[in-house]
Amino acid sequence: MRIVLASQSPSRLQILRAAGVEPVVHPADVDERAIEAVSSGTEETVEALAAAKARAVSELYPDDVVIGCDSMLLLDGQLQGKPHTREATIERWRAQAGRQAELLTGHCISYGAQEFIATGRTQIHFAPATEADIKAYAATGEPLQCAGAFTLEALGGWFIDRIEGDPSSVIGLSLPLVRRALYSFGVDVSEFWHS
Repeated sequence: MRIVLASQSPSRLQILRAAGVEPVVHPADVDERAIEAVSSGTEETVEALAAAKARAVSELYPDDVVIGCDSMLLLDGQLQGKPHTREATIERWRAQAGRQAELLTGHCISYGAQEFIATGRTQIHFAPATEADIKAYAATGEPLQCAGAFTLEALGGWFIDRIEGDPSSVIGLSLPLVRRALYSFGVDVSEFWHS
């Protein structure tokens, strides 16, 4: 039995590796925009995206644990995903600098016919970053493919004053949620640790 990560996120892979797991990496190919268009709520959206990713991969790995995740930032009642461009990153940071928002990370963990779906919610307190730092951060390219246009574990950490909640969920995958899923399947976490 293995853990299969249905994601190409280097941050999610880093979390699992740091936690003693060497997963099979099999990124899911799903139409995220189409799923977002038919989802009606905040948690529903990130959970639907996570479920689509896990389900797209799980049939290829029926005897393994498959993890699908998706993160979005909730600011002013609006969900925000990856900014993709420098310009969008700068605009996002102008809106969120010095403010508080909530990062939602949807998880779908499957094992055979069993499925565990949950969302990690973490409060993010953004620093009042200067315009020069916002532009410099966008120019690095780091935040372009990150939900909320930031990282906690790299350069973006300079601009996060504090968080309230699970740090691993902010990075992209909640170890506590995965542990709860495994326990619900009757599986111990330590079964996946490598020597």
